Amino acid sequence: IYGMFVFLRNLNTKKVWSSTYHPLGGRPDGYMAVFSQDKAEYYRTDDNIDTHSEIVVTTEDNAEIRRISLTNHGSEPAVVELTSYLEPVLAPQSADVAHPAFSNLFVRTECISQYDSILASRRPREPGKGTLWAVHTMAVEGETAGSLQHETMRGNFIGRGRDISNPVGLTQPLSNTTGIVLDPIMCLRRKVRVEPGKIVKVSFMTGVAESREDALAL
Repeated sequence: IYGMFVFLRNLNTKKVWSSTYHPLGGRPDGYMAVFSQDKAEYYRTDDNIDTHSEIVVTTEDNAEIRRISLTNHGSEPAVVELTSYLEPVLAPQSADVAHPAFSNLFVRTECISQYDSILASRRPREPGKGTLWAVHTMAVEGETAGSLQHETMRGNFIGRGRDISNPVGLTQPLSNTTGIVLDPIMCLRRKVRVEPGKIVKVSFMTGVAESREDALAL
């Protein structure tokens, strides 16, 4: 299973689910997907919490935005932990398919804490080639709890003998690793507090740019 995923964990009940059916699967209390010309939407209900995911590609920038709205239908406040996950390639698909392990060696990552963001860039293999930059960030409309966590090493998040459907990173704090890693990912985590009857919105943005300055501006 490939793509970008958002995992959610209700810290009150310890139940874990994903904003879409994949990659965790399971049996949500309710589920619906709606596709239209300008966006894709996913609705699901777990633990008296409605998860509404909207996915759009911006018309002005090279970026995708995933906005997740959490509605608490319970009688008690819920603290929900949201964790994003994607594997940056920053190269033609043919190169990644042919030699994925070798291709990953040229990706480096860094955390920009003031923007709650991770940057990833690919070192050029040939003189004169430009560097492509990716940025992944999150923004919360509501009350947060604790500080931002991040991870950029796939092995730390997935764990030994596991895959994306049962990563060890969902049961332990993220390591906040950055730099030149063997198998890069872009992963952000933050806790939000959702009061009974209220809605909290969390947006994840992923974009690409031709320079570090443009990535930060994006």
